[in-house]
Amino acid sequence: MPIPGPLTMNDLHAFVADGVLIRRGMIPDRLLQPAAQLVDAWMREHYDPARLTAYTNQTFAPDLASHPDLLGLFHDSGLHELVTQLLHPAPTAPVTTAQIQIRLPDGAEQPVKAMHVDGVSCPHLHPEDLNTFTLIAGVVLSGSATGDAGALHYLPGGHQRMARYFAEEWTRGQAAQTPDDIAHQDGTALTARPGDVIVMHHLVPHRVGINTSPVPRVMAYFRIRHADHARLAEAALTDPWLEYPGLAGPAAEAHSGS
Repeated sequence: MPIPGPLTMNDLHAFVADGVLIRRGMIPDRLLQPAAQLVDAWMREHYDPARLTAYTNQTFAPDLASHPDLLGLFHDSGLHELVTQLLHPAPTAPVTTAQIQIRLPDGAEQPVKAMHVDGVSCPHLHPEDLNTFTLIAGVVLSGSATGDAGALHYLPGGHQRMARYFAEEWTRGQAAQTPDDIAHQDGTALTARPGDVIVMHHLVPHRVGINTSPVPRVMAYFRIRHADHARLAEAALTDPWLEYPGLAGPAAEAHSGS
């Protein structure tokens, strides 16, 4: 029986190869506009410039993390079904919060990171702590569709290199998040419009650039975890398909054919 869901076999093979899927215009206006207006109102009424570093390292609008208008982007748009298919037949933990990331406009001074993977050797965590997940889904709420407008930059296929790094070069507690050959790369810019979606394997290295456009770049992110992620987290750093049982076979075939 074929795996149910919105993805084709070509999509699944592309995700195995790149660690990334992009869906243009996936979020309808009936879901997009309330979420974008909610974040815009928070910026006007509650944003505290003194907390910019904390917002950037963790989340903007932390008090809105569980707001129905944000969670609807994931649960009511088909995005939940898409990520469920990627992890099929593994169960997923409930998604109950959103992270908001904003890149301020006009080249504003804002912390930037080199290429990294989330939740490993983070400056706001204890060095030995892991705060990882299985995959992340990002929804563009507002911003310009250009590479210099605070876009997410990612390395297609970088999940394979990072798995080797974690297996061969990394030890828990060290400061370096990525190897040198990854850390200094620019990556591919997600040139996307409001309503576009990116789904990305946790091990794909990424960074965010400065926003030189006149409008903020606003993203809502949802972290998806295998239901047994707490037990599998460290092993999943070295085995990119451990939490994706339905993709382990295609991944092995792609590796043997490369």
